[in-house]
Amino acid sequence: MTLEAQDNELARLSSGVPGLDKILQGGFLEGGIYIIQGDPGSGKTIFANQVCFSHLAAGGRAVYATLLSESHSRLLQQLRTMAFFDETALPDRMVYLSALNALEDKGLSGLLDLLRREIIARSATMLIVDGFLAVEASSSSEREFKKFVHELQSHAISAGCTVFLLTNGANRPARPERTMVDGILTLSRRDYEARSERELEVMKLRASGYLGGRHAYDIGSRGLTVYPRLEAHFSRPSRNEEFSAERLSTGVPSLDTLMGGGIPGSSTTVVFGAPGTGKTTLGLHWAASGPADEPTLFFGFFESPPRLLHKADTLGLPLRERVEKGLTEILWQPATEQNFDELGVRLLDAVDRLGARRVVVDGLGGFTGSTPSSSRISPYFAALSNELRVRGLATLYTAESRQVTSAPVEMPIDNISSLVENLLFFRFVELHSELRRLVSVIKMRDGDFDATLREFKISAEGLQVMSSRFSAEGLMTGIAHEPR
Repeated sequence: MTLEAQDNELARLSSGVPGLDKILQGGFLEGGIYIIQGDPGSGKTIFANQVCFSHLAAGGRAVYATLLSESHSRLLQQLRTMAFFDETALPDRMVYLSALNALEDKGLSGLLDLLRREIIARSATMLIVDGFLAVEASSSSEREFKKFVHELQSHAISAGCTVFLLTNGANRPARPERTMVDGILTLSRRDYEARSERELEVMKLRASGYLGGRHAYDIGSRGLTVYPRLEAHFSRPSRNEEFSAERLSTGVPSLDTLMGGGIPGSSTTVVFGAPGTGKTTLGLHWAASGPADEPTLFFGFFESPPRLLHKADTLGLPLRERVEKGLTEILWQPATEQNFDELGVRLLDAVDRLGARRVVVDGLGGFTGSTPSSSRISPYFAALSNELRVRGLATLYTAESRQVTSAPVEMPIDNISSLVENLLFFRFVELHSELRRLVSVIKMRDGDFDATLREFKISAEGLQVMSSRFSAEGLMTGIAHEPR
């Protein structure tokens, strides 16, 4: 059994649900009693079985009491498709018990006696009561119902048994049992126009802090996976930052000169501009230019690994060689229906697994397009950038602007200046019926840089910034003309 001592010395029980213990800040209290509520189809039964089998794998024993019409054979048929299910645990360490007859024949006292006997007879350290709404419906008074909950709680504490009560009706008015239990978790589904997201929320957790608000989860063959809201999980970075004045080459020496020596280590850089200006090309230079002992990660949304490798080959970049040697990993996720927080988890996990020093996120729109809540974007990226920075990462984001040649330019996200240290702008300008590419360094925190507008070209030799200033006027309008 995985136990974790808190400052108050209360023992913790791991949930076994990926991501949930981070929200619970350590897991459930051992011997506590919890309500798991949600509408039909929200995943309560899968959740409870996943917690049970994780508990069994850690050496525990469990009783799963049902008050539902669904047969155990059908329940087991469905559970056998789950990776956490362990047939060998039945019936010695895990027993499924139908308690509906005891409730119907002898009422709440009969059900309580049955649960007590089973806990003692099987030395159970976990009890699930699935269909707890039936208990409330069978009680003759509120007093009888509260007495049942109190006595079940008292016996669970004395037996060292952790109890989960599964019930429908998350939106019902507050009931008396909710003041008596140690915690309440709600599983729900929220609709956003054509898409929907599953969300978990901790409504109550006695004797413990927890991450508030709604957190996304999904259900797959491994059961539930919960994704803590990134800005809540990393409201403070996971470690202290070790500042370094080191500059890292972008892989384009002429651009390094413009930036005053390259990109500072442990910093965040955004390069934004119109489609086709060369943002991904710069990202490929950045991913291919690291030293042999410096792994890099290319985290992209819009181009698959084969396409990126082909593009790198045409630019003369050694990216394919680095990928074959395991020095660079290209992690691609289509910019379709992704989960905002899952993307953050995937990125941070890949960084840790690879031991990366530099990261390309191509592009920012793949992230922002995955959340229906625009108000989350700025705090989310503040938390993500801070976390990457304290892990020693230099991160290059690419972001697409809507304008091609017009003068007004919209930043990719609000408050971007407070989120990133370095900002590059790629744009097209028309001159003599020809589109030319320009780069300007808008911001470099804690360093000098060349603020002049420079033309750059992309060829078989890669990206090159011209050494002389671009000789034209009206550049910021997008339509240039020769000086008068």
